[in-house]
Amino acid sequence: MSLVYVLKQHTYKISQGKPTLFKEHVLNSCRYLLRPVVRFLLRRGIVWSELSDLSKEVYVDVARQDYGIDGRPTNNSRVAMLTGLSRREVSRVRDSLNTEHSANDQAGVREGNQIARILTGWHVDPEFTDADGRPKDLLATGPSESLPSLLKRYAGDLPHGAIRKEMAHRGLIQELEGGYVRVLKRDVVYTSLDPEMVRQLGVALHDHAATLDHNLNDERELPPRFEGIADNAVVSAAAAKDFEEFVEGRGLEFLQEIDAWLTNHEVHDPADTATRKIRLGVGVYLIHDEI
Repeated sequence: MSLVYVLKQHTYKISQGKPTLFKEHVLNSCRYLLRPVVRFLLRRGIVWSELSDLSKEVYVDVARQDYGIDGRPTNNSRVAMLTGLSRREVSRVRDSLNTEHSANDQAGVREGNQIARILTGWHVDPEFTDADGRPKDLLATGPSESLPSLLKRYAGDLPHGAIRKEMAHRGLIQELEGGYVRVLKRDVVYTSLDPEMVRQLGVALHDHAATLDHNLNDERELPPRFEGIADNAVVSAAAAKDFEEFVEGRGLEFLQEIDAWLTNHEVHDPADTATRKIRLGVGVYLIHDEI
């Protein structure tokens, strides 16, 4: 059994005497990391040259943004030195970067899935739950304890008619007699062909990698973030199904509890610009390797 987690009082230090060995460890780790990513890309018809071009863009973008001085982007010469690309190549990649598109992509990731937020609010917000904490049947129209008031609070600036239609299409709500609407599910379930699943792959890998990068950064000013793994390499294969059911049940229960906590600390007023807002969360995933 292996239980690995980060203690706040511990900081990983790079050995100054063996930089080449450490670099080899980094490359081996990246090679292992890329294997499932490459499997995913090959299944979706993404060839090496496309990933290579994308990698150059990210290298240049990160070097420019993260290694600037006084908040200004790094110049081409320094980016070339950091990335190993020529100054001409850096200039070409920089000019080809669609910064507006990149910013929009990142904003969409940070906003997360609005339908999931709506379902959470319907299940935990006191205005939309009964005395036993169960979601109420909401009025189809009206200023309070209604579907419009729920969407106003949790759907952001998305069009309410489109959101309502999408929720009905996914079997998440049911129109009742008497002008009420009932919620049928607590969570959104996507198929493997849904674009949301592709977005989630990028979000999950980014978030886990960002936490690990933070913990391995000797120059960080904040303490390490919690990051833990519990695994065992000598488990009977016959136990896999039972373990998957165990993790699915307990993991979903844990995430729903986290989701409710985050919702209770959410800034609901879009007009509130004084409160600094950040993205917080926890990721849970099942490990299954055929050794």
